[in-house]
Amino acid sequence: MLKRRLFTPGPVPVPSRVRQAMAQPILNHRAADFLPVFERCRKGLQRVFQTESPVVILAASATGAMDSAVSNMLSPGDHALVVRGGKFGERWGEICASYGVRTTCIDVEWGRAVDPAAVERALETAPDIRAVYVTASETSTGVRHPVREIAEVVRRGGDRLLAVDAVTAAGVYDLPMDRWELDVVVSGSQKAFMLPPGLAFIGLSERAQRFMGTATCSRFYFDLGAELKALPKDQTSWTPAVGLLMGLDESLKIILEEQGLEETWARTEELARVTREAMCAIGLELLAPDAPSPATTAVRVPDGVEGPAFRKYLRDELGYTLADGQDSLKGKVFRIAHLGYFDRFDTIAAIAAIEMALIANGHDAPPGEATRLAVELLSK
Repeated sequence: MLKRRLFTPGPVPVPSRVRQAMAQPILNHRAADFLPVFERCRKGLQRVFQTESPVVILAASATGAMDSAVSNMLSPGDHALVVRGGKFGERWGEICASYGVRTTCIDVEWGRAVDPAAVERALETAPDIRAVYVTASETSTGVRHPVREIAEVVRRGGDRLLAVDAVTAAGVYDLPMDRWELDVVVSGSQKAFMLPPGLAFIGLSERAQRFMGTATCSRFYFDLGAELKALPKDQTSWTPAVGLLMGLDESLKIILEEQGLEETWARTEELARVTREAMCAIGLELLAPDAPSPATTAVRVPDGVEGPAFRKYLRDELGYTLADGQDSLKGKVFRIAHLGYFDRFDTIAAIAAIEMALIANGHDAPPGEATRLAVELLSK
């Protein structure tokens, strides 16, 4: 028997009680008994996003929220600044281009965080920039970008919009939308919210709602104006993903009431820190040693080990699915998740499996050293 364990940074494992909530008899999304479910989800998301502003719920992947963060905010020909330091930073630029938005891009080496001074220089050079698009936690590289410092730069530059991809940041670490004056914050269900893919979330500040009033990019399904009109009635413009919302209702109870938001952040950070130390203890190199995100740890495949064979052994022989690198990093790194439904023992077991797979694929690290260190650190 081989038990399967998912350690990708999305989708993540789903708790049994959340699965049970989604298995309940389906509710009609326009009936009175569904309204309290939606209301709890709407208010719970505001607590996770740390905002008094509305958080719209879309039946889509998080990319749907990213798409709407461009189409609902800007017009063709508008100028946007995009920080590209990984696969998902690049996605902001691709979405802008698809709507005819002019872009200035700050290209950051994969594995590095953007320097806020570079953002400041770009804004000074092009004062017509109306919006800045940045990624908080770059899932493809395991980097945490300095969103707070970027927000301070953007706010000094006049009436500009700041949109943040928080797909693997919301519910993972402290990213206060209101306190940092973030205008648009997006996330998705299959990350810290411990659900299957299919829901996208987008928080909208007053400034973002004002920008919506002048945006002329084409849109239909992702019309946030229509969603904002439906939201106070605990409804959506289109048919919502009812089963996923019933699961979200349960997962928010776990995050906010049973664990607590700050406790969730602390647990995720601890698992990430221990994993990083354990990998370094056996001579492995982190892709992002200077600005690591607690959502996922990206580790370079050591010399002498073939990345695809290593991950295949983990999956087929040991039952552990880890994420591959993307684009130029494909086969060169592996990524271990920490966000969502993981605890100390999950992390210890994953580290042990990584050691076993490395040994089986020709790596000569001392057997058990990373696991021993993880047990020691997580026993304190």
